[in-house]
Amino acid sequence: MDLETGFISKNQLEPKPGVLYIVGTPIGNLGDFSTRAKNLLSKVSVIACEDTRHSKKLLNSFNIKTKLLSFHQHNTRARVPIIIELLDKGESIALITDAGLPSISDPGEELIAAARKTMHDVICVPGPCAATVALAISGLPSQRFCFEGFLPSKTKERKLILNLIAQEKRTTVIYESPYRLLKLLKDLSDLCGEERPISISRELTKKHEEQIGPTIGDAINYFLDTKPRGEFTIVLGGAKGIKKVEINVNELIEEVKRLISNGSSTNNAVKEIAQRTGYPRNFLYSLIHENNNKNISA
Repeated sequence: MDLETGFISKNQLEPKPGVLYIVGTPIGNLGDFSTRAKNLLSKVSVIACEDTRHSKKLLNSFNIKTKLLSFHQHNTRARVPIIIELLDKGESIALITDAGLPSISDPGEELIAAARKTMHDVICVPGPCAATVALAISGLPSQRFCFEGFLPSKTKERKLILNLIAQEKRTTVIYESPYRLLKLLKDLSDLCGEERPISISRELTKKHEEQIGPTIGDAINYFLDTKPRGEFTIVLGGAKGIKKVEINVNELIEEVKRLISNGSSTNNAVKEIAQRTGYPRNFLYSLIHENNNKNISA
């Protein structure tokens, strides 16, 4: 019912034939499952879901017995034409993911593109999304932000994206697994500095929800003592646009050597130079490495 006029909107006649519905599901708290989503899922012809076993447990909790069809990253190419054919026949299809909103770092964008290409309406039934929930509670600038999702596992591609993230002036949202979290934080520390603001969320909307921060250095110290568990949503503050101090490469190397000769460790020397000049630590380490190789060759 329209909150202002009291009239029933056309979307309350859902589901409609030949329409693909993108439906948000809870990311932890079942109380976040909307009435509209539950009503729709109980009435559509088929629910396409990431993991039928996981979704069946959720749907059974609300006595939703609609037919399920698996739809995940490994069978997308085979499933898309099947679902489009069902839509062509006038069936109503709902797409859900294990948690959150489909196609946001989850399977779905190929199906949505195919549905639009074949002139089928695509309607979203909104629900929770870890990225926006974490951003909303981070306290970091949210007017303009970037979403990266899970970073690539391939070293070269990952390194390139991390370098771009480090230079990004907007707030960035990243997803990460517990197994790679510390490595990611250490990489971010090298590229962004330990003082870059960060908010790391886990167990969002659940009883034991927590946020870790407020800096990258603080987060590293926390997870060195506390084993990471569950998937994490990371909100990273943007770069402040520190202008690099223009300095000769040889002068950089000589300054590092000077600090080391005065008793500083290589790590501390590089950290100090990075803070003074604005050059990333990984860049300074690469200069030292190249210089050492030249000395060995000579």
